[in-house]
Amino acid sequence: MTDDLHNPKLDEHPGSNAEKDPADWVSGDEPITGAQASYLTTLSGEAREPAPPEGLTKAEASQRIDALKAQLGR
Repeated sequence: MTDDLHNPKLDEHPGSNAEKDPADWVSGDEPITGAQASYLTTLSGEAREPAPPEGLTKAEASQRIDALKAQLGR
């Protein structure tokens, strides 16, 4: 039986962009996306943390999302 979910590209490129440190993102200094803002607000509420501040970058939002997910055990 073969594994239909196997992705050979992951074998060739184990260090994909999905695993790149947000501080190293080319677009990391761009403003937070709508999706990030929504998810960050949801996570902040679930964690009983203050709402995210205005003016976050994509990289800062990603780091806050990761921290809140860890805090919530996700």
